[in-house]
Amino acid sequence: MEIKNLGKYDIVVIGAGHAGCEAALAASRMGKKTLVLSINLEAVANMFCNPAIGGTGKGHLVREIDALGGEMGLCIDKTFIQSRMLNTAKGPAVHSLRAQADKVRYHDEMKHTLELQENLLLRQGEAIDIDFGQLDVPGLGISQEKKVRGVLLRTGAYYACDAVVIATGTFLGGKIFIGDSVVESGPNGLSPSQILAENLKQSGFQLRRFKTGTPARALRASIDFSKMTVQHGDAHVVPFSFMNDNLDKEQVDCWLTYTNAQTHDLLRANFSRSALFGGQIEGIGPRYCPSIEDKVNRFADKERHQCFVEPEGLSTEEMYLQGMSSSMPEDVQIGFYKTMPGLENLEVVRSAYAIEYDCIDPLDIQLNLEHRDFPGVFCAGQFNGSSGYEEAAAQGLMAGVNAALWLDGKDPFILDRSQAYIGVLIDDLVTKGTNEPYRIMTSRAEYRLVLRQDNADTRLTPLGRKIGLVSDDRWERFQKSQAAVDAELARLKTTTVSPAEANPYLESLGSAPTDNRQSLADLLKRPEVTYENLAAIDSYRPVLSDHERSKVEVELKYAGYIEKQLAQIERFKKLEDKALPADLDYLNMDGLRIEARQKLDAQRPLSVGQASRISGVSPADIGVLLVTLEKMRRTSQKAQE
Repeated sequence: MEIKNLGKYDIVVIGAGHAGCEAALAASRMGKKTLVLSINLEAVANMFCNPAIGGTGKGHLVREIDALGGEMGLCIDKTFIQSRMLNTAKGPAVHSLRAQADKVRYHDEMKHTLELQENLLLRQGEAIDIDFGQLDVPGLGISQEKKVRGVLLRTGAYYACDAVVIATGTFLGGKIFIGDSVVESGPNGLSPSQILAENLKQSGFQLRRFKTGTPARALRASIDFSKMTVQHGDAHVVPFSFMNDNLDKEQVDCWLTYTNAQTHDLLRANFSRSALFGGQIEGIGPRYCPSIEDKVNRFADKERHQCFVEPEGLSTEEMYLQGMSSSMPEDVQIGFYKTMPGLENLEVVRSAYAIEYDCIDPLDIQLNLEHRDFPGVFCAGQFNGSSGYEEAAAQGLMAGVNAALWLDGKDPFILDRSQAYIGVLIDDLVTKGTNEPYRIMTSRAEYRLVLRQDNADTRLTPLGRKIGLVSDDRWERFQKSQAAVDAELARLKTTTVSPAEANPYLESLGSAPTDNRQSLADLLKRPEVTYENLAAIDSYRPVLSDHERSKVEVELKYAGYIEKQLAQIERFKKLEDKALPADLDYLNMDGLRIEARQKLDAQRPLSVGQASRISGVSPADIGVLLVTLEKMRRTSQKAQE
């Protein structure tokens, strides 16, 4: 193949899925000349699985991406067709926004955003190799330096660069399974990335196989919605992006139906025909999103499973059957779908399938998402062993930011577990690793009362501004909003009412009367009192946005719990702030168990806190590290004296 050197970029992003888009936008907005490559431009930000953004835990990630200056929240706000806030019966820490997307419009909007972005070129092309000096490139020759020099495309086109972000999704080594049909393919029948997978292995990348799947798509006209439970969107839409206020519009409905004994019997009778049970699939699938045959097999005592029927968009008649992913043959798929109420006459337009792909062990990357063995190579999304659009986008943003900082010789941008769900996500992957596609959940965050959706801007927008991702408009809007919230919190704490004013109001709510003057803030801490109904005795309140009112109410109602969690975070920070020298000799450190020596030497944690979360490192080992650091500090102090 003749190699044609077509120019130089600071950063090349391989893949334009949700991770690649955020990585490319972040790097280019930080001033880096960036090229993002997609095997097919129709794959840009495509929703190959569920046409939705957000959900439990995932909604937090989208809010954080937005607060840092990312794009996902803005894009889904433009293109949603139904919006719902989940878990509203529970506390605010686990409220999670989810929006059904028009998948074609989402793709179009994100693609157009990339096309308009300064310093960024979106190009269709299949990357087949990363040049670490091994390629004989016109004008560059062959080098022994073993550092990133460029990316080679299948056509022989070559783009020189100094850093690469790998965000290949499920395309890398992609293989699709439908019963006994096995086809090398990317998602939705697009071309896979096979040559790149082999070349990465030859370069020294350690790859492994994971698996995911997607349900069938069906024709709307073949579905009887009268036999299903309708799922309406929220009457009042809460935006994902802090740049938006009122997004109320006419929404589409979704529907809910269920499997039954007939469904399960048909599936069991055909287990032997499933690629999952037949041994064809070697990749490990996601525990929290199993195929329907896996659910029936693992939960044999369960009488039914949910199937959400969701529109794929406004310009298509395709309906998505959420919860029904499968690797069964097509005749079995059609058969078991038709056993469910409302789907008796179903016409399938796209079959369900399982897809297997190559990814790395995330223990091979550092907290800044740079590969441990390949300086200048940053990794994001499903290539790191995660699942989900939101997890991918969050990693993509961080990979793009850190690639740009790395090129400038600046310190990496790392969020810890007390700062963001993004920090939890990356720390879990990099420190603990994963044996299956990783999914974020609110239960993974120790400090979730502090890491709420409503305060993501307070936590992260100043950090996004510092690294250059937050625009002047967003920064001005944030400052005004934060000032309004702070002023209102102060007003509520200092404004008091007498028992004569408060008690009729409290009695109307079924709340106990008071004998003393009370601040409005103290009244708001009562379960029956809301910021909205407090207006009955508070006539001088300012005009606040829905977002600002929510922040005020949560901050006051949960002040005691938040204070306790902040104290926990202070203790957490003490260990996080105890940095471990990069050249610490763990293998010969007295007192460490052999397993701890090996794990610490392999992962090289940045802090004692990170070391404490490594599997195989015990509290006793952490004690040894603390003693060693103290000895080193005293030795250094004596040398200075």
